Amino acid sequence: MRDLTRIGEVSNARLSLGRDTGGLPTRELQRFRLDHAAARQAVWTALDAEALRSALPALPVQVVASAAESREEYLRRPDLGRRLAPGTTIAAAPADVAIVVGDGLSSLAVNRQVPSLLAELLPRLGGRSTAPLMIANNARVALGDEIGAALGARCVIMLIGERPGLSSPESLGAYLTFAPSVGLPDSRRNCISNIHERGLSAADAAERIAGLVQQMFVQGTSGVALETGGIARLE
Repeated sequence: MRDLTRIGEVSNARLSLGRDTGGLPTRELQRFRLDHAAARQAVWTALDAEALRSALPALPVQVVASAAESREEYLRRPDLGRRLAPGTTIAAAPADVAIVVGDGLSSLAVNRQVPSLLAELLPRLGGRSTAPLMIANNARVALGDEIGAALGARCVIMLIGERPGLSSPESLGAYLTFAPSVGLPDSRRNCISNIHERGLSAADAAERIAGLVQQMFVQGTSGVALETGGIARLE
């Protein structure tokens, strides 16, 4: 039988926690409650778009919102988070790549991971033209497709806060779609997840994203139809 006493050195999983009579030790119970509170806070905290704008590289930025008018509505109505608010105007010259930053289910992930990820990613895009950076409030993944289509982009990269878990409330996901349009199924997207300091580093994530973009432009497709050659598969 394997020794689980040192499992905490190699994994964030809640294993080998010990026990106190019929329950968890007080320390582990308190840690669970703290991590659960952090996860709830990540879900309910609104994105500060202006603070994020100031932390990003010197890029033109436009802030938009989904059709969900509040955080409560966003959580109750995922469908509204997939569409732009009525009357939203997006105007830009067509570009190769559009990058959308959405709060998703963790604005904490966006604030902590996006600046360093963009700093690593932009130089790796191989000189491809980029649309103005879009910051989207109350966003779901599919909102990136509508924004990418409105921008006339050939490829959209949606950087979005992932559903927080008890091991990390600050994990970022990247979803890539070639030829974005409204109503595409999830099978048309490629995902790179678990981007945070204790997971996939900004440099490694940027390398994988850039590799996917390159393959998408070569093959003219994305999602399950994309032959990635080991760069990154749908996760």
